[in-house]
Amino acid sequence: MKREFDVVVIGAGPAGMSAAIGLRGQGLSVLVVDEQPAPGGQIWRAVEAVADTPAGKLLGSEYRAGAALARAFRDSGAIYQPQTQVWQVEPGWHVYMTQAGQAEAVRADRIVLAMGAQERPAPFPGWTLPGVLTVGAAQILLKTSRQVPAEPVWVVGSGPLPLLYMAQLLRAGGKIAGWLDTSPPGGWRRAVPWAGAALAGRADIAKGLAWLHEIKSAGVKRVRGVTAVRALGDGRLQEVQYTDADGNTARAPASVLLSHEGVVPSIHMTRALECDHSWNVQQSCLAPDLDEWGQTSRQGVYVAGDGAGIGGAQAACVRGELVAVGVAAAAGRLTPQAAAATAAPLRGKLASLLRLRPMLDAMYPPRPGIFSPPDDTIVCRCEELTAGDIRKAAAIGQPGPNQIKSYTRAGMGPCQGRQCGYTIAHILAAEQKRPVAEVGFYRIRPPLKPLTLGELASLDIEEAQP
Repeated sequence: MKREFDVVVIGAGPAGMSAAIGLRGQGLSVLVVDEQPAPGGQIWRAVEAVADTPAGKLLGSEYRAGAALARAFRDSGAIYQPQTQVWQVEPGWHVYMTQAGQAEAVRADRIVLAMGAQERPAPFPGWTLPGVLTVGAAQILLKTSRQVPAEPVWVVGSGPLPLLYMAQLLRAGGKIAGWLDTSPPGGWRRAVPWAGAALAGRADIAKGLAWLHEIKSAGVKRVRGVTAVRALGDGRLQEVQYTDADGNTARAPASVLLSHEGVVPSIHMTRALECDHSWNVQQSCLAPDLDEWGQTSRQGVYVAGDGAGIGGAQAACVRGELVAVGVAAAAGRLTPQAAAATAAPLRGKLASLLRLRPMLDAMYPPRPGIFSPPDDTIVCRCEELTAGDIRKAAAIGQPGPNQIKSYTRAGMGPCQGRQCGYTIAHILAAEQKRPVAEVGFYRIRPPLKPLTLGELASLDIEEAQP
């Protein structure tokens, strides 16, 4: 018999755990579905196992803070289903998922999407070579198994995450060959309009300055104003080539290159559900349109955490709590007056936590080179299509992303456009000389994750009918 719940929460990161705790506090039945083997999401990955170990100490207090929330989540009474992939959500709401090769459909009155964020795809020549990873991937290896590269690593990119990872790597005994800082010049000048926010958020700024101090004290070579990067090698990474702000090009031996150009909300599920989205001009990405309770344009579908807009772990927790209050009110567990009273301090806390966000967006805008890679750059890793392939297809009439998908298969691979969607949209916008927001994004079709015929056949079709 098909299982039914008041709420299904998809994702067990900071927002998903916080939402589940709040929902259970209002007496609602909750199923939390998570792709990972344990709660924590990306930012607190493996926190239950790692927090009290030496690795937890080197990862910092911000990481260890997730252990307390994970304990509260375990004690909340929510049903937790790890290592489960959701591959379709249909009105009703029916959530289709697979765990250990077995497919299942469950029904819920409401859905909370706590999908978090993903690293912004930033293709450059050679980024598919073995030895080239994202900073986020390297940090996962550090968190889950304390893997430290044997050889000095090169770090290329901008934003807070490279600073944090480099500090953590140095504490773990790793070595950094160099930091290719791609942050556009004049960041602090762009931040001046938010000087008041910087003063209020000085504790967070102090953390960033402390990471910078650790990196500088270790003697890490920093190359500012890098505008272009190329990974070189025969079958594996052997060299890194970079161009500085003055147009000078240099090469250096490299065995590991880690890249990062910011994070963007994970929107694939909200796009698949045809929720309304708006274009964030500062960060060149889409985010779902939400009401004051985190509800999308589709009634009964809520978004919590960085999937609603980048804010970090603490803000994600508060957003999860606010969504729980909104869902409880919609379910009749709270009166409008009680919901407003409960939400008021949460809204104040969230505003405080997000105060620095506009300043960070101004300091670390995505550099133009991310969106206009050279013709020989692979932009769709799944189908091995280059930027040149896309530009040639763009010359056929005035196609949109979905026509490009039909012409070239870009976006049809296992990642379903997560790694190429924004790049394709920007290339089309440049070729057609129109705003990227007007070009749009891929239409997302099920299944949202790879699904075998055996898994599909295991689904009880009769029970899965609405």
